[in-house]
Amino acid sequence: MSGRAMDTPEADVEAAPPGMLLVHPDGNSFRFDPGALCLELLPTGGPGALAYFEVLHGPADLVDWAGRSRLPGGLDLVVSPAEVVAARRLRDALWRLAEARVAGEPAGADDLAAVNDAAERPPLTARLAADGGREWSAAGATGTGLLSTVARDAVDLFTGAYAHRIRTCGADDCRLLFVDTSRPGKRRWCSMERCGNRHKVRAHRARTTSADTRTTSVGTRTTSAVVRTTERDD
Repeated sequence: MSGRAMDTPEADVEAAPPGMLLVHPDGNSFRFDPGALCLELLPTGGPGALAYFEVLHGPADLVDWAGRSRLPGGLDLVVSPAEVVAARRLRDALWRLAEARVAGEPAGADDLAAVNDAAERPPLTARLAADGGREWSAAGATGTGLLSTVARDAVDLFTGAYAHRIRTCGADDCRLLFVDTSRPGKRRWCSMERCGNRHKVRAHRARTTSADTRTTSVGTRTTSAVVRTTERDD
């Protein structure tokens, strides 16, 4: 399934929602659109504590990710175990580079080398189809070509017009990264379905608690005033 909303010729056919469906290890799922192919690779795992979310264990896992990414469908991909290792290395480098960019810190030399080395390889090849659309070349669709395509997308992102809009989700307990391509540039959450909704629920509870506290405080002051009035009357 593509991570991109699919255009449909029939007005009564609902378009698929944008983004990839992510499934948390706790069983909860939500749709996440990071806005760039290279950032779609990050939720497959990562360095350090992010290894808890690792899903790229073998060639089939990388093929599955490619099929769910924003790449056009129809890719006949052949992946080797060594290319899965390379995918994890590239992904971890992208995590560190993106988080360094968000924090305003310098990029690590090893991480830059990992992206540049992958980008130097031949990428996946697309061609013009007879119907005017785009299709993949029948030959040469390897894991190395896939990673080159991802790395080149990262080069375009980090050097492009939206480089300053790479952001971390605004939730304190979420590290998902996205590029805000919205016109107003005010995106805060990885997903309104997940962190945005949790924020609204917490804000509502805080307002309710605050209102209850004020009501209790007013009630206490009123009771005290009645008691003092009663004492004066006595």
